[in-house]
Amino acid sequence: MFGAGGAAVAALSLGGTAQAVAAPAGPGRPPGEGTFGPVTVSDPASGASYARAVRLGEGGPGGSQTLLATFQQFSSPGGFQIFRSDDGGRAWRPWSNVPADGDSGRIWLQPFLYELPRAFAGLPKGAVLCAANSLDSTSTRIVLYASVDRGLHWTFLSTVAVGGPPNPQNGNTPVWEPFLLLHQDRLVCYYSDQRDPSYGQKLAHQTSRDLRHWGPVVDDAVGEEYSRRPGMTTVAQVHRSLWIMTYEYGVSDTYYPVRYKLARDPESFGPAPAQELLDQDGYAPSAAPTVSWSDSGGPMGTIVLSANSDADFFVNRALGDPGKWTRVSSAMPRGYSRFTIPLAGPGPWDRPGLVFVVTGAPYAEEAPIQAGVVQLD
Repeated sequence: MFGAGGAAVAALSLGGTAQAVAAPAGPGRPPGEGTFGPVTVSDPASGASYARAVRLGEGGPGGSQTLLATFQQFSSPGGFQIFRSDDGGRAWRPWSNVPADGDSGRIWLQPFLYELPRAFAGLPKGAVLCAANSLDSTSTRIVLYASVDRGLHWTFLSTVAVGGPPNPQNGNTPVWEPFLLLHQDRLVCYYSDQRDPSYGQKLAHQTSRDLRHWGPVVDDAVGEEYSRRPGMTTVAQVHRSLWIMTYEYGVSDTYYPVRYKLARDPESFGPAPAQELLDQDGYAPSAAPTVSWSDSGGPMGTIVLSANSDADFFVNRALGDPGKWTRVSSAMPRGYSRFTIPLAGPGPWDRPGLVFVVTGAPYAEEAPIQAGVVQLD
C-alpha cells in the first residue's frame, strides 16, 4: 500500500546441490478433484503478506501440478523463502531462498515470480524470474534474479530501478512493487514510482532485451492531482489482443479504490482512460488489487480481481465492461495483495472455472500464508 552487474545471463551458475525432501500427502481430496483449502504454505512468526506463486510448465499429461510460492515479511530481513508444491498446492515444503545468502543487511519486500514462456535473453524456456524490492534505510531497489533449475538456485541479473529511502509519504523518492511480463522481444517491469516531482506517486515501467540493461521510464498511470497515489500494478492479457492493468488509487490515507485500464498493447497503458471498479450494487473494492484472466466462464472468458477489502472476488465476463462487474463468494480468506492463477484442464484441473489462490494476512493484520483452489463458475 505504499503503494550492477552479475554473471552473464547465458552462463548462470547453478551453485551447489541441495537435498530435496519428499512432500507429505496433502490434506483434502486427492489431486484432480477440484477445489480445496485453505491449506497452510507457511506460518511465520509475524508480518507475512504479499503472497506470490507461479505454476511451472513442462509437466506430464494435462499440465504441471508444480507450484512455487513466496511472500514478504516486514520485520524479517534475509530475502524470500521459496516453497514448492508438486500436488497442485495441497502440500508444501521449503525449497530455496532468494537471494541464496539472504543479504541480511537489507529488507526484502514485494516479491514477484514469473516463468519465461519461451527462451529469452540467453535463458531457456521455463526459467523462473524473481523481481523484488530490496531496501535499507537509504534506498529502495527493484532487483531481478533468475533460476534455470525450477527455483532451486538463483543468480542476480540486474537492478531495474533505484529510488530513495523507503518512506511512502508524498515528497519522498522510493520505488515499489515490481510486476513482470514478457511481451514480444522485451521483458517489461512495471512498478510504482515516487521519483517524479510532478506526482506523489505514479505507475511506470521499463523494458529490457537482455535482462541486464533497462530502457527509459514510461508512465502508465498518474494522479489527477499531486496528492493522488496510483500504486500496485498487476497486468493480465484478456482474451486475444486486449490487456488489463489494475491498481489502487490512493485518495486518502485510508481509501484506495480499485481502478483499471484497458489497452491493446501492454506497453501503452498511459493514454488509456482510467476506470473505477464498481460491482453490480455500486460497491467499490479497495486496496492492493491483483488481476488474472481465465478462459472459462463464457466466450470472452473471465477477468478475476481480488482486493484487500474483501474475501469475495470481483469478476467480469465482458472484457472489462465497467457495468458488468459482479461479486463471487470465496472460501479463501482475504489478504493484502492476494494472488490468483486461473487453472486450465485437461488433467488434474479438468473442471472449468478453477482458480488457484495464495494469500497472507490483510493489511496490518496477522495470518499464515495459505493456498487453495476455488471454482468461479
